[in-house]
Amino acid sequence: MFIDVLTLFPELVAPVISWGVIRRALEKKTITIRPVDIRDFTVDRHRTTDDAPYGGGPGMVMKPEPVVKAIDFAKKSGEASRIILMSPQGHRFDQSRARALSREPHLIIVCGRYEGIDERIRSFVDEEISIGDYVLTGGELPALVLIDAVVRLIPGVLGNEASVDEESFSEDLLEYPHYTRPSVFRGLSVPDVLLSGHHEKIQKWRKEMAVERTKERHPELYRHFLEGKEGA
Repeated sequence: MFIDVLTLFPELVAPVISWGVIRRALEKKTITIRPVDIRDFTVDRHRTTDDAPYGGGPGMVMKPEPVVKAIDFAKKSGEASRIILMSPQGHRFDQSRARALSREPHLIIVCGRYEGIDERIRSFVDEEISIGDYVLTGGELPALVLIDAVVRLIPGVLGNEASVDEESFSEDLLEYPHYTRPSVFRGLSVPDVLLSGHHEKIQKWRKEMAVERTKERHPELYRHFLEGKEGA
């Protein structure tokens, strides 16, 4: 997978992709991540990327020309591209969307800044994605959240592929509780079933705990889980 991150601050991207799973995926050439500086596509000596909004109002608005030129540049990689604008107005990002995006050969992620973007930029993207109902100073952090969620689902990125199948949201359920040594910590014991060595009972307990935890903590996801069972 090839990922272009279009941003005014490419230096924000480098530190995050230099660690852990993403770094290993880059080293194995399973993925390529290229920060693209939108300022490189300006035409004035001040490298201007924003201007005052028509009609007045607070803040500045990102100009369409440099952003769209950056998109055009990223599309020249030759891969079929999926262009994403990180925006609080977008559809809520979730595990199913991450899974779908992990199958794309090329993602172009546009990171906004300032008060907002010129509305016409939206005509040049395929979708808008939000990571939650709150506002950040820019799209870089949401873009990195998306990248982390997507990259780990690409085959060969994680050391143990089974961990993807069992983690939260994989079956519309939250993940079951995990324990490790010691078996008793400050009076808190590991459930006996996990010490039994009985694989079938352990699997049954884990599924029950996942269902119960989802019902208690994420009712909407639990309803989706029940609907899936009914439709099966």
